[in-house]
Amino acid sequence: MNLTKVIIAGPRGRMGKEAVKMVMAAEGFELISVLDHKHEGKLLSEVDENAYANVPIYTNLEECLQKSNADVLIDLTTPEVGYLHTKTALQYGVRPVVGTTGFTGHQLNELKEIAEEKKIGCIIAPNFAIGAVLMMKFSKMAAKYFQDIEIIELHHDQKLDAPSGTAVKTAEMISEARRNKEQGHPNEKETIKGARGANVDGMHIHSVRLPGLIAHQQVLFGADGQTLTIRHDSYNRDSFMSGVSVCVETVMKLDTLVYGLENILD
Repeated sequence: MNLTKVIIAGPRGRMGKEAVKMVMAAEGFELISVLDHKHEGKLLSEVDENAYANVPIYTNLEECLQKSNADVLIDLTTPEVGYLHTKTALQYGVRPVVGTTGFTGHQLNELKEIAEEKKIGCIIAPNFAIGAVLMMKFSKMAAKYFQDIEIIELHHDQKLDAPSGTAVKTAEMISEARRNKEQGHPNEKETIKGARGANVDGMHIHSVRLPGLIAHQQVLFGADGQTLTIRHDSYNRDSFMSGVSVCVETVMKLDTLVYGLENILD
């Protein structure tokens, strides 16, 4: 069996540690190296006693790509670093699977052009949890019938971007099915700036950041005499790994960039 050779960027982060365990346990994957901001030349098992991965750590992505002969780069870093990692991996012919959110439309277009020029796949997923993807799909379906919508996303207090990439993607998908409408009273005024959250095509997105949370989102729909709530909760980061695994398998079959896990699920 041909193994898919994988590099993980951000192996000591909360998501990265789960990804290391997933790749190590998967029959069809082989973890061959990791990319970190320190510990150059050491083995991952030497700096993380819980990582039973005797693979080299690199601090320079280009050197890592040159020496590793990888098929896929799993990037679980930050938006700024993730964009550079994705672009570099594509230029080296390595297929990125990216869980970092916060890419601009311009960056996504640029990365898609490179992927299609190289004729290799790239997947950028705001959320790897399959349940979260279904929540987004169901919300798009409901938006055909409910025009008044509010999105509340709740995450741990170390998350850097607000609103979350999942909330933004949810709003984009809803907008494809919903006519633009300003939700709320036409003459409403915020007595405290930001009280109504971010406005996307008349929908409102609210971001909550608290310790103890992982990743949660609910989409609230209102109509005369009724409401509908669609909610997804991730209680640990293992919930994202089935989606990461699907993306690693699927990206090997693509020749373009795909944004959103929902676009590769049947």
